[in-house]
Amino acid sequence: MTTPQHPSPPSAPGSRDRIYRSPAGVVGGVLLLALVAWLGIDALVVGEGRTPWTAVAVMLFLTPLIVAYTVRPAVFADDERMRVRNPFRVIVLPWGRVASLRSGYTNEVVDEDGTKYQLWALPVSLRARNKAARQEARRTAGENREGTTGGRGAYGGRGVRGTGVATADGPRRAESDRAVDELRQLMAAHEGAPETSGGVTVRWAYEVIAPAAAGAVLLAVLFTLG
Repeated sequence: MTTPQHPSPPSAPGSRDRIYRSPAGVVGGVLLLALVAWLGIDALVVGEGRTPWTAVAVMLFLTPLIVAYTVRPAVFADDERMRVRNPFRVIVLPWGRVASLRSGYTNEVVDEDGTKYQLWALPVSLRARNKAARQEARRTAGENREGTTGGRGAYGGRGVRGTGVATADGPRRAESDRAVDELRQLMAAHEGAPETSGGVTVRWAYEVIAPAAAGAVLLAVLFTLG
C-alpha cells in the first residue's frame, strides 16, 4: 500500500513538494538492511580467512540495491514539475512535457515524445484495488437502502429514492490510485503554464550503481581466487 505524503497543495514557485512513496517498501527495506548489517558484522567479527572480505563484498553489493528498490523510490511534485526518483534514475518532467499518467498493472508517466517512465514509488496493488472496490460497493448499497427508506444521506439530508450519496472524500480508491489521481489534477491545473516549460532530464544514480558495481567486482575477484 502506498500513502501520499504532502504537507499542503503547492501554490507558488518554490513551494514544498508533495511527496509520494511506499511506507511498506520503506519498512521492508529497513528490515532487510538491518538483517544484512547483522549478518555482515557477525561475519566480520567471528569470520576467518576470506570470510570477512566476502562479508564486506556482499554488504557493499547488497546494501545499495536494497536501498535502491525499497527506500529510494519517491515521486516529488510541485507547481512546476514532477521528479521521479526510481532505483537507478532520476527523471524530471515539467508539467508542460507530461502527456499522461497511466494506471494499469503499473503506474507510469508518459512524456510528449511517448517515452514511458515507471513510477516505482507507487506500486499497483490489485488486492488493494479489489478491497477498495468492495468497500465502495458496500457503501453505495448502504446509501441506496437509506435513500429507498427515506433515511438521512451522507451530509445529513434526506435520502433520494434509488440514488447513492457520495461521501465528502469521493469514491473509495486504492492509495496508489488516489496518488495518481492527485498527480493528474496537478498536471491539469498547470498544463500550458509558462513556468512548466522546459525539457525532460534523466540522470543516472551513480551513487547507487558505483558501490553495487564495486561490490560485484570484489565478489568476482574473491570467487576467482577461491
